[in-house]
Amino acid sequence: MVISVAGLAVGLAVGGVVLLAALGYTLHRTVDAEAFKTADAVAILAGQEALPDPLPVAGGEVRVQVVDASGRVRAASIGADRLVPMLYPRELAELGTRDGRYVPGERLGIAGPVRVVLVATGSPDDPQTVLVAKSLTDVRHSLKVVRGILLVGFPLLLVGLALVAWRMIGATLRPVEQLRAGADEITGSARSGRLPVPVSGDEIHRLAVTLNGMLDRLEGARQRQRAFVADAAHELRSPLANMRIQLEVAQRLADQTDWSAVAEDLLADNRRLSRLVDDLLLLARADDAPTGRRSAAAPVELADLLAGVAAGYPADRLRVAPPAAPLWTTGEPEELRRVLANLVDNGLRHAAEEVVLAAEPAPDGSGDHLVTVTDDGPGIAVEDRDRVFDRFTRLDDGRARDGGGAGLGLAIVRELVRRQGGEVRLRDARPGADRPGLRVEVRLPGYDPAADPSDPVGPVDPVDRQGSPVG
Repeated sequence: MVISVAGLAVGLAVGGVVLLAALGYTLHRTVDAEAFKTADAVAILAGQEALPDPLPVAGGEVRVQVVDASGRVRAASIGADRLVPMLYPRELAELGTRDGRYVPGERLGIAGPVRVVLVATGSPDDPQTVLVAKSLTDVRHSLKVVRGILLVGFPLLLVGLALVAWRMIGATLRPVEQLRAGADEITGSARSGRLPVPVSGDEIHRLAVTLNGMLDRLEGARQRQRAFVADAAHELRSPLANMRIQLEVAQRLADQTDWSAVAEDLLADNRRLSRLVDDLLLLARADDAPTGRRSAAAPVELADLLAGVAAGYPADRLRVAPPAAPLWTTGEPEELRRVLANLVDNGLRHAAEEVVLAAEPAPDGSGDHLVTVTDDGPGIAVEDRDRVFDRFTRLDDGRARDGGGAGLGLAIVRELVRRQGGEVRLRDARPGADRPGLRVEVRLPGYDPAADPSDPVGPVDPVDRQGSPVG
């Protein structure tokens, strides 16, 4: 506000100075024009040798003289000196044929400064000069009045504009203060809340709506984080409790303890803990990773990828249906292997006989590819197909808690597929059957090696690139 008022004051001051200068210049030009008009009229009379005596002039603040080459006054108006010219010989010599200068009014018996203009007239044998003096009192008075008005009016105008600006800025910033108070209240309390939304519909309104949306997302993230931490603590507590019970029982039995069996049980719980910690770390890193493919992505041939994953599973439970022609995608081979391994593990836990791992072009002709994992298990109800991708989610039916699963496999699949720029869907393998099974479709972006000569690649072997397959 201070800067605005100071800038406005400087602007008004500069404007006032410019106004006074322009007004003074205009008034002086008007005085010159009137004086030259009078001088030209007298010069015509002098050229015709018809000068009246005294010379007629309009107004009491005008003096006219006709001076010859010797400095003698030939004619003068009422009030003008008939003996001494209005300009001294040196001053006359400095002026041109149509020129003027300012002289003190006391010289002519006029109060204030005077403007004297000169016009040459007469014949070459008898050159004469017409001098017209016009008082600048009216000009000075006009400038003084305008200056007084500006000195009084501009401060009043500045104060008025400052008050209006203060009220307008206050009214504009009042919703911002309400937003600040609301944010301070939310920050100072552990509960969630919303900021007040002004009804103005302006930028402040849109800011409040955006901030409320951000608060809703933060609250949702905080709730998910709380649930995630609680679920993770619960999952970690179970194997730790098992390990503690086994050790306490073994310690109480002392010599009767079968330490080899205890060690085997503890090792199993340790593996479970390790898998859970690895899954939690992977999900934490996935939360910070951007969506879409990254610079570390490489071309991957899907048939080789499927074969590398299947090598880690029994051949009688997992069957691979390779594509009829090579299918390429781009992604991180290790993450793609993890996706398929999690889906195969999930399918094998619930399949009655076998799981089929296949790849094919997307039927919609988009150029994408589908990698499918199909089992002949109980399937998943339609209303649960979105929920199973949430972390630590288990169903209450045939896909409930079992086999050491922590409910993170499908969540990891969704995050990793998202990072590869794809999507994952669940469908019935045999719609309408008593055991509809489950068909998991992973849509991955297609890639044409022939269309990218700058990146010549051969078939990617996931085993060679990333080590042994997931077992």
